[in-house]
Amino acid sequence: MDALPDLLIEPIVRAALTEDLGRAGDITSLACIPAEDRLSAVFAARAPGVIAGLACARLAFAALDPTARFEATVADGAVASPGVVLARVEANARALLSAERVALNLMGRLSGVATLTAAYVAQTAGTRARIIDTRKTTPGLRLLEKYAVRRGGGANHRFGLDDAVLIKDNHVAACGGVGRALERARAWAGHMVKIEIEVDTLEQLRQALDHAPDVIMLDNFSLPDLEAAVALAAGRVTLEASGGVNLATVAAIARTGVDLISVGALTHSAPVLDIGLDVV
Repeated sequence: MDALPDLLIEPIVRAALTEDLGRAGDITSLACIPAEDRLSAVFAARAPGVIAGLACARLAFAALDPTARFEATVADGAVASPGVVLARVEANARALLSAERVALNLMGRLSGVATLTAAYVAQTAGTRARIIDTRKTTPGLRLLEKYAVRRGGGANHRFGLDDAVLIKDNHVAACGGVGRALERARAWAGHMVKIEIEVDTLEQLRQALDHAPDVIMLDNFSLPDLEAAVALAAGRVTLEASGGVNLATVAAIARTGVDLISVGALTHSAPVLDIGLDVV
């Protein structure tokens, strides 16, 4: 199971701590807690879910107390029941209390993404379809949220505009048609760059197939049209279903035979998983 290196996570965690500590630091802890006191606490799940973001919590405490000791008792990707201890931390009391909210915010957010992703993945069992995310992420948290999707059993679409050519409906309109857009993209793109195009109708799909893109996104297709698209493509191209996907519809979409199902809700609508940090 892949893990993000601390080097990539630390700037995000530090930015969150800077936002929270403001100009004067945690004045509540400064006022109430002696400077040399130490404290121990445990993270525990308060709701069932898939855990992600343990490294964020570890790095939050380490940023404010380099001597902090953090022990994860589960791994990212683990399924936790309410009451399960996820990690233990021992640190300078002021540092622990100051980093608490950032650690919980990031763990709760990422665990929520992983949990929702796992629910979608479960609905596609027995099909060829893979659940993938989108660029509908929280600004500044894309790296972490896409990591959480993977921990939930999903896969990542492109990370940014520079990853791959993705010709959307507005690009098609600006170019004057599916064929012209694909011709221009093929002429410009290097041999290592994949090309995907979004189509809205079966006729646009036929036009796109003539130009052999790597991936065709079927946007808001009905179930019968998705099945027709799979038959038309006949395995020549990767097909991605997009639009109108939710937990009530995803299983039927998967059964049409598409290869990928992109779900913006994984990152833009995942509820935070309830995780607590309690002093022991």
